Amino acid sequence: MTFQITVQPSGHHFACEADETVLAAAIRAGVGLPYGCKNGACGSCKGKVVAGSVTHRAHQQRALTEEEQAKGFALFCCATTSADLTIEAREVVGSSDYPVRKMPARVARIDKVAPDVAVITLQLPANEALAYRAGQYIEFMLKDGKRRAYSLANAPSLDAPVTLHIRYMAGGHFTEHVFNTMKERDILRFEGPLGTFFLREESDKPIVLIASGTGFAPIKALVEHLIHLKSTRPVSLYWGGRRPLDLYMNALCEQWAATLPGFRYVPVVSDALPEDHWQGRTGFVHTAAMHDLPDMSGYQVYACGAPVVVDSARRDFVEQCKLPPEEFYADAFTSEADLA
Repeated sequence: MTFQITVQPSGHHFACEADETVLAAAIRAGVGLPYGCKNGACGSCKGKVVAGSVTHRAHQQRALTEEEQAKGFALFCCATTSADLTIEAREVVGSSDYPVRKMPARVARIDKVAPDVAVITLQLPANEALAYRAGQYIEFMLKDGKRRAYSLANAPSLDAPVTLHIRYMAGGHFTEHVFNTMKERDILRFEGPLGTFFLREESDKPIVLIASGTGFAPIKALVEHLIHLKSTRPVSLYWGGRRPLDLYMNALCEQWAATLPGFRYVPVVSDALPEDHWQGRTGFVHTAAMHDLPDMSGYQVYACGAPVVVDSARRDFVEQCKLPPEEFYADAFTSEADLA
């Protein structure tokens, strides 16, 4: 059966099949509901059910609490329905500008930029290009039917090969392959572009960028896009890692800080060892930003990385630094361990 979903306040509507999530139906119809992980872990797709009811597939409790469910909120990435629905959601303008495609790609290069981080360069088929917004991601379609999502680490304006930053996860189904058996010229298949994490270009507010670990990948693409736009918006980049080695493109960030007007870079390390000789900021990356910017009421924030970092930044920036909730944009990197 097919049901009608109506979105408020836009009035947009789309069809949803009985076995389909609300988000999947919206993406298929080109309706720009916000989303990130698509698996019930990040909370980016949270909205309200105004009329009708939904059933949730498995999801993380922190992404949607029982209290929120009681108030009518839903995670549309794992919500299905058996009747027509009216929902309330803040649609993302421009999220469906580029069609989602399935494409093959050849592994052109594998560069180990840190002991546990590889930069993968993909070569697309001849005369093919992937149109996307800086900050979006792709999903690899593995032979066993599983999928793995990785952010595109370069801005499309660079007209350069697609690159991804992949962190090794011990026992990880895909990362074990990347670090141990993947070879140049291997063929992969992916679907994309996906996600609603990208620059809101209509704003002139100063920007705070929060990255943890390989959450730097889409943040790097955002900075490159700002450079392409010749943007004059002030930008503060906070990149956090456990040890200095985790800031695997620190030199690039320092170069941006030295050459781009209005650009600040603050590296933050939480667990430096004596042999690291770390002299910079320590602690949690988002608390460093709060120390420097106690009033974020006039800012936009883009945060990417581990769910705990994104969740903490969202909560603390809004509650303690007066950041408007609607000016926090995020992409939480969820692993299989996060979903367990």
